[in-house]
Amino acid sequence: METILPDNWQMWVTFAAIGTAIVFYSMSRFSLELTSLFVVGFLMIFFHLFPFEGPQDTNLLNSSVLLSGFAAPALISVLALLVVGQGLFHSGALDKPTRIIASAAGSRPQLVVIATLLLIAFVSAFLNNTPVAVMFIPVLATLAARLRHRPSKLMMPLSFVCILGGMTTLIGSSTNLLAAGIADSTGAGKIGFFDFTVLGVMLASVGMVYVLFVVPRILPDREGLADELTGGTGKQFIAQIQITYDHPLVGMESVAGLFPPLKDMTVRMIQRREHAFLPPFEDVRLQPGDTVIIAATRQALTEVLKSRSGIFENMLEENHQNQNWDGERGDETPERPTGDLTMVEVVVAPGSRMIGRNIEQIGFRYETACIVLGIQRRSRMIRARMSDIRLEDGDVLLVLGKPRDVEGLRLNRDVIPLEWSATELPDPSRARRARYIFAGTVLAAVSGLVPIEVAAVLGAAGMIAFDVLNIRQAARAIDRRIFLLVGAALAMGTALDVTGGAAFLAQGVVNLFAGAGPAVALSALFLFIAITTNILTNNATAVLFVPIAANAANQFGVDPMIFIYMVIFAANCSFATPMGYQTNLLVMGPGHYQFSDYVRAGVPLILLLWITFSLLAPWYYGL
Repeated sequence: METILPDNWQMWVTFAAIGTAIVFYSMSRFSLELTSLFVVGFLMIFFHLFPFEGPQDTNLLNSSVLLSGFAAPALISVLALLVVGQGLFHSGALDKPTRIIASAAGSRPQLVVIATLLLIAFVSAFLNNTPVAVMFIPVLATLAARLRHRPSKLMMPLSFVCILGGMTTLIGSSTNLLAAGIADSTGAGKIGFFDFTVLGVMLASVGMVYVLFVVPRILPDREGLADELTGGTGKQFIAQIQITYDHPLVGMESVAGLFPPLKDMTVRMIQRREHAFLPPFEDVRLQPGDTVIIAATRQALTEVLKSRSGIFENMLEENHQNQNWDGERGDETPERPTGDLTMVEVVVAPGSRMIGRNIEQIGFRYETACIVLGIQRRSRMIRARMSDIRLEDGDVLLVLGKPRDVEGLRLNRDVIPLEWSATELPDPSRARRARYIFAGTVLAAVSGLVPIEVAAVLGAAGMIAFDVLNIRQAARAIDRRIFLLVGAALAMGTALDVTGGAAFLAQGVVNLFAGAGPAVALSALFLFIAITTNILTNNATAVLFVPIAANAANQFGVDPMIFIYMVIFAANCSFATPMGYQTNLLVMGPGHYQFSDYVRAGVPLILLLWITFSLLAPWYYGL
């Protein structure tokens, strides 16, 4: 069989443009956005000056065709699912399960770690990998601390299991959706939700064994940034809990000197009228009117607020009674505060009017509409009620308030907000809505009731319509890099297909492996795509190689979907570089990884999946 060269020179220019784009994508000197814009701009100018003519002298690669990728259903699905995932993350819909996992690590921590990673892989099959990684990074950091392991032992496995789980269903990864969109647009056929799940689960299972039991052993024992993940450097804030008649701690008795509901908190003192109880606490039962002075990290206080335990509820309601959240003071009937809250650390400034006065005297909540949850002083341990602590310059206050009120602290001359410490607390009242919307989106896509892009868009719209996210938060979830990169990759893929470049490459593969058969060609393409995806990124690789693989399958006379599924699996093998996939970049800082760490752990995994696929695929598809 001889290779037939297309009789158009535009194909070779397209090859050159794609090759140049790949080089620039792999260079950190130029941003992905800039490279994407330039390659799309070049293709539009080139095919405008030198049109690729079809029937009736029409330009088959005009600007409308090249820009159509930016409105492709697959790309819209990816962006909409990012909004849905942001809604789950922002509302704290998965906070409770992650807290249960972290608390279960006390008895069998190693087993809990394995179970957690397996759970992450399962969740990644139905949710975009990026928000899954973001949600579970703090959980695994906590587990690493309890196991007395460095975070570097668990962070990369977290990223890898996200990727492995994502290769098992249609919506598990943006790569899968994009490949399915290209397959549909080129006429190769539609891909269903579970069409490649069986073989995907086989590959993922083999990869999971390696990730769970081998990767932690070959990763370096390097100190990471766990402190940042778990809410700071472990410094203790002094906070107080006012026990009211309907408080959940009423009647709680100390056990071995501790109060079980106050997990990860140290009770420094219990003030009961004029009498103060000091540790160790023996046979002390909390009563209405008690003031419990605790020392806790910021993370511990955050977890209490997220858990809806009601321990600080009276403080929040009291603040709401003194000022409603629209910034107006009055005697209106108060309602339970709802909406988003932001927690931030502020430093008492030198020369501040707050110095020498306590929290009640300065009227902090009246002036700022924010409440002080805790006080931290480096010089000495404090054992007193917050109302008795006279502030000093340099004291750190842990402040909670509405986002706009926290932003207003920038103009307050008495405190200096630590901008880096500002974090939004999810609103628990929206978590249930977020779960229902997510479940509806998945069910609509799985059942085939509506196309995946329709289900995703409706899910994103539901997150906004039901007040889980506002427009600003939804817009922040849309990654412009994905938008521009995928749009440019679709333009390159279209040009490659229309000019005959995809058919030319496919015929080259057929000629090279003609004597060996489709199984060998399938294996060779898998390895080549798996290498490329770590340089070019998985989304671009999938878009570029789907038409090539479909043409190769046609040349061999086999079902094109077999080769397209191969592209999906191979394009997901982005384990060997940090820029190969977003989750790799997410864990790079927390795990304190270097580029060589990804190569060391990722290359064997790629080879293992390649060998597994090469053995299983011919048997499974009957090649």
